[in-house]
Amino acid sequence: MAREKDADGTVRGKPAHHPGTEAKGPTRAVVIVPVLTRQPRGDDESSRPRLSRSADARHDEAVGLANAIDLDPVHTAVVTVADPRPATLLGSGKVAEFADIVKERKAELVIVDHPLTPVQQRNLEKELNAKVLDRTGLILEIFGERARTKEGALQVELAHLNYQKGRLVRSWTHLERQRGGAGFLGGPGETQIESDRRILQDKITKLKHELETVRRTRDLHRAKRKKVPFPVVAIVGYTNAGKSTLFNRLTGAGVLAEDMLFATLDPTLRRVRLPHGTPVILSDTVGFISDLPTHLVAAFRATLEEVVEADLVLHLRDISDPDTAAQAEDVERILGDLGVDAADTNRVIEVWNKIDLLDEGNRERLLAESASGKAPPIAISAVTGEGIDALKALIETRVSGELETMTVTLNPAQLGQVDWLYRNGDVVSRTDNEDGSVTLSLTATHSARQEIDSRLHRKNNG
Repeated sequence: MAREKDADGTVRGKPAHHPGTEAKGPTRAVVIVPVLTRQPRGDDESSRPRLSRSADARHDEAVGLANAIDLDPVHTAVVTVADPRPATLLGSGKVAEFADIVKERKAELVIVDHPLTPVQQRNLEKELNAKVLDRTGLILEIFGERARTKEGALQVELAHLNYQKGRLVRSWTHLERQRGGAGFLGGPGETQIESDRRILQDKITKLKHELETVRRTRDLHRAKRKKVPFPVVAIVGYTNAGKSTLFNRLTGAGVLAEDMLFATLDPTLRRVRLPHGTPVILSDTVGFISDLPTHLVAAFRATLEEVVEADLVLHLRDISDPDTAAQAEDVERILGDLGVDAADTNRVIEVWNKIDLLDEGNRERLLAESASGKAPPIAISAVTGEGIDALKALIETRVSGELETMTVTLNPAQLGQVDWLYRNGDVVSRTDNEDGSVTLSLTATHSARQEIDSRLHRKNNG
């Protein structure tokens, strides 16, 4: 979509044309990206400095979120807000300007890429004469469309209800009515808004009970995996960093992988055998995003427990994105909220993805820095496969220890172990002895060596 900048710095988008959809096409939307020059008072984040995100990057992400649920952004704008208004966030002049644009472009929806209070949302809807969604509401809509599993759908519904509970004042017009009290006592009874809040709270309580049942089932599955046990490796990262593409590359699975924000939502688990035979469980998790709604962080805590419980976490970054540093900071903040220390290099591997999209100069600099140890230990392209073998080797080293060289001799009664040794180590040479025994020289991980010693009932003789 083409964009134009006015003299005041506003970025404008030209209406998109959709052939054959004149009668009924995608919902026409106006996307507004407010850039606050200062944090509002009382903002919890004011004491925690964050890397600044470029206005263009925020604009592109907001449009990407709109496209993720097939909206038609007929107009987009980046607006600098020096003095956030309690009633409408934007100044009265800008609100009037956008009201004219909404009318001119026949937009049905206005997306404000910033959290709005219920009062701000209600006032903007009145002034703009269109439905208004803030960033939180838009992400909830996307998650609601993407959820496929029962747990995912329950979590999204719970987040929706918690979000709606604080917005009843704008949702219904009958809230001032009162109903009579129960029985013969009469009295003013409860207001309609109190009744509606009670109904919502009852639904929330029921959903929490259902989710608790699902969580117990997940805990049972996790306990069964621990009995095997296979190490769990979780892939995390900013949305659209390439997690599903990497997951497919490592597992051969057919997980949806598109150039779209939140292309996949529900977690996927697959067993993978690494180059020297180490089996691991690989987990593809929901993508993170800046200012992820609190409702969603809370609702998806059960799903994100896969990250908390993981033996190893791969923090995947889109190194070709100009805002990769700010995105990494957002991911690290969410990991910190989950109790995972992103600075723990023994547990977290930072992986730089999409090096195939870099120009030759930046690519050579990145690879040189990575090789020197000044940068994260691995640079890959999940699309072309470059660096994947090195990543697999690093994962195996982290979960199973360094490779060790050993020689084992199997007597005739132990020959049934030969196939296992070939699958769980690299056999360098094999000698078939005259007495029927077999001598193998091989390299294996430290944990595999311990398993070999256990299987052959012999001491570790180096």
